[in-house]
Formats: sequence, C-alpha cells, structure tokens
Amino acid sequence: MKQITCYLDFVSPYAWLAFDQAPRTLEGLSYQLRYKPVLLGALFKSHSNPGPAGIPPKREWVERHTSWLGSAQGCGLQMPPQHPFNPLPLLRMALACSDDGLINRFTADTIFRHVWHGGLDPNDAERLAALKVQLRDQIRPDSDEQAKAFLRANTEEATANGIFGAPMFEVDGKLFWGLDGLPMLRAYLDGDAWFAGGEWDAAAQRPSGLA
Repeated sequence: MKQITCYLDFVSPYAWLAFDQAPRTLEGLSYQLRYKPVLLGALFKSHSNPGPAGIPPKREWVERHTSWLGSAQGCGLQMPPQHPFNPLPLLRMALACSDDGLINRFTADTIFRHVWHGGLDPNDAERLAALKVQLRDQIRPDSDEQAKAFLRANTEEATANGIFGAPMFEVDGKLFWGLDGLPMLRAYLDGDAWFAGGEWDAAAQRPSGLA
C-alpha cells in the first residue's frame, strides 16, 4: 500500500477540486491518502512567489477557471465575496481535530464545503461558530495551542521538502502539484515506464537560463 500525503490549504480552490477528484483518479489502487494542512501564503513567501492574487489578470483567470471546473467536475465551487481570504481560523480549526498534524477526510470535506459552497464569507463569525458545531465530535479539548504548533510544524516541513504550492501530493519522495498533477500521480502509481527513464531527475539537473 502506497502512502500519499496531500499538503493543502482551504484558501486554494484547486485544493478543493483536487480533494474531490483524487478518489476517482486513484480508484482501484491500494493507497492511504493523508491530509496535512499548511499555510499557503508562507510557502509563497519562502519561494518569493506573489501567488495568483499578486497578479491581477491571473487572479481573474483562476476565479473563472476554477468556477468552470467546479461545474464541469460536478462538485460545485462558488467563490467567496473576497479571495484570497485569511485561512488561519480554518486551518487552526482543522488541526484542532488532529493529534498528529494530519486531518481525516471528514474534517477536510466539512471545511472545504464551508468555504466553496454558497459563495459566503468563510470567516463570518456566525458561520465559523456553526462550523465548529459541525466538527464538535472531532475537535479535541484544549487544542488551540497544539493546533497552532501543528500548523507551524507542517508548514516548516513543507518548505523544507520543496513544497511550493497547494494542493501538493507527495509519494516516495516525489511531488505532484495541483489538480492537473493527479493523472501523472496515477501514472506513477501504475508503474508508467516514463518514470524509470531518467527524465524526472533530469529536470532537477538542467540549469536555468535566467540571469
């Protein structure tokens, strides 16, 4: 059985799309998919990446693209009133449900739907209170400080491991980025001969032509 770690942040619409799609892409395989929340903004900062929000035309494209994908994929995706938003309350609530820095699929699904269904403010105080009620059987007592520590540790681990975006899937030390990386992940797990041909390692060895 392969162990796959999915690094995610609820602020990413592509993370919701990949979360929904992954079980279908990986159907029939023997695997364990673990979900590890990270702070996407900190990953962007560590790589000097402004993120889509820092490039207005790209931000507009992401909104159009992901809204269409949500409809085409059948999972639904409505942008909140402002995007990006501060994901910290949601990340910490998710990790309040954890005892090891990982969250289960129920917790992730509940929070993703809170964000991406309905087009409402994810950080509205009444909605956050209702979300906490939904997760009450998952949230561990006196978990606030532990949740903050898990988020710091997860994000530091992700940075050290070369995670530059979310969602990112890691298996056998290989990283597969985003919704459109899922078919490549499936191919790797199926034993696609391309992965034995040296191209994977060659990408890291080829020098950049940028000054």
